[in-house]
Amino acid sequence: MKKFINKLNIVLLIVFLSASACTKEEYSFGDLSAPAQLTLQTVIQGVNASNLNGDGTGKVSVTLASSNTINYKVDFGDGQTQMLSPGTVVYKYTTPGTNEFTITVNAIGKGGTTSTISKKIKVFVAFEIPSAIIAGLTGGTSKVWVTDNGADAHFGVGPSASFFPDWYTAKPNERDPEMYNDEITFTKDANNNINMIVDNKGLTFMIGAATSYYGFSGGDGNYALNTGGSKKLIFMDATSASTTANSTRIQFTVPGNGIINAGVGSTTYEILSVSATKMNLRTIGADGNAWYQKLKVK
Repeated sequence: MKKFINKLNIVLLIVFLSASACTKEEYSFGDLSAPAQLTLQTVIQGVNASNLNGDGTGKVSVTLASSNTINYKVDFGDGQTQMLSPGTVVYKYTTPGTNEFTITVNAIGKGGTTSTISKKIKVFVAFEIPSAIIAGLTGGTSKVWVTDNGADAHFGVGPSASFFPDWYTAKPNERDPEMYNDEITFTKDANNNINMIVDNKGLTFMIGAATSYYGFSGGDGNYALNTGGSKKLIFMDATSASTTANSTRIQFTVPGNGIINAGVGSTTYEILSVSATKMNLRTIGADGNAWYQKLKVK
């Protein structure tokens, strides 16, 4: 009898241990409510009546808010994704020009629950001017330039397919002195934009083929042109067939009448070369020819 009881106790113990081993411990995640009241607000830097898509910096303030949220996964629509906390972050877009981006936010809550919101924005990003060009034109702040009248070929013309004034090059001090007193000031602002002011002392030399372009009539000569005050230059990669052997491959457009020094009927200038003290520009005039100007620091 005693042996039977011992065997029975052993069997009961085995059954108890087996039952205990099969019992699973339960865990609770608590409330698994998905993030709610998700909002996405954006402010494009520099938006105003003249710059509807921003000031060209590409900077956008993105503000995220919601309830029941641990963090956010944000796709900025330009191939870049970041994990962010609630609040505001300043994101910088870098694609030049005016482009539309869709910002998509996944708010992540407990247990991986998510809520999603999207918003389309249109952002203007100015071309990022190479630092060597900024340094050459402005010295980091501002520089005043004048015609390099002591240099050979300080003014010249050639065919549009060439990058040298094959047809005519001005000899030192050969042109009208009025052409040599213009002052061109290039100034860099805090966002690395470059503005230009031209002081033509009241008169600008124009080629006869371009006088009508500026609202005058007549042949080569000096004309009382209003140069228009400070202008924000628009930079981009050169669109000509130049190479790095004969050009910096950077060009800029002058808003308005396009005047820098001599008036040849154009607004876009390619920087063939620029240093701390010298600059060589090329532009296609109203006559379809390539015109050249050499400048020096005053």
